Amino acid sequence: MARAPLPARQAEKAIKPLLALNTARHTHRDDGKVHSIGTARLYQQVFRQAAEWLTETGTGRLRDLTPAQAEHYLTLRAVDIGQKQLNNERKALELHLRATHRDTELTLARVKSAVTTTLVARAYTREQIDLIQSQQSPHLSLSTRLAAAAGLRAEELLTLRRTDERGPSAHRVWGEQRFTGLPPGARYTVHGKGGLVREVWIPATLVGELEARRLPSPQPVTSRGVHYDCVYQLIGGKRFSNAFSRDALTHLGWSEGAHGMRHTYAQQRMHDLQRHGIRYPDALGIVSQELGHFRPDITEVYLR
Repeated sequence: MARAPLPARQAEKAIKPLLALNTARHTHRDDGKVHSIGTARLYQQVFRQAAEWLTETGTGRLRDLTPAQAEHYLTLRAVDIGQKQLNNERKALELHLRATHRDTELTLARVKSAVTTTLVARAYTREQIDLIQSQQSPHLSLSTRLAAAAGLRAEELLTLRRTDERGPSAHRVWGEQRFTGLPPGARYTVHGKGGLVREVWIPATLVGELEARRLPSPQPVTSRGVHYDCVYQLIGGKRFSNAFSRDALTHLGWSEGAHGMRHTYAQQRMHDLQRHGIRYPDALGIVSQELGHFRPDITEVYLR
């Protein structure tokens, strides 16, 4: 019998037919494909681990995985990982099985994790963000201040455009109360997760600095395997994430990564909106749009 390929090679072969990285998720939601480079990395890791288990137990190859084997494997994983990761692994294996079995209706039983997940606060205070950016180079400091002021993801810094160059996604209904209570500024757009283009608010105090870094023509930048045409000379993506985490550790002694600034933004915006008389449920919906995920339940996680 021929020797099975290494688990990493099996995982690589399994993820390739599932990739559709250049198509927007909202228009291809049920196509059985992976539209995000981050999700692709996650699923490939899931496939590799499943292939390792199959190899160690002598029960076959990833391409021959059965639903029963997958469900048994997930019950074993439930002892070691939290519910969110377990759900992601189930989704990944389900997608793989649908492709290999040519059955778009195939589903795996939901498994409950035995691991108790402890939720911790991830937000920085504004004073902590100010301390970090004050010790950075002017170039890096601008990226930090933009991300903090507008609730941007690290990759979204690489996608900033003026609204006269690109409007927000038309398939969404955008609330008119977005950006209520924010200081004078201007609307820009960013290209976020799932292909969603949303408006963000850049304070007037940063607009001049941002426009001073406008490039004569878009320049290509690659971050985490994704290619961007950048209109502004900004530090973003993995380079920004790494730099911010390093500086937080240096000046605070700990780090919640650049993503922690989105938690800060969410908490401050909820305070601002309620101070302007907007009811809590409505404020939650507004902030979810400003953050670009349209899910108030996720916004509530940011408020812990």
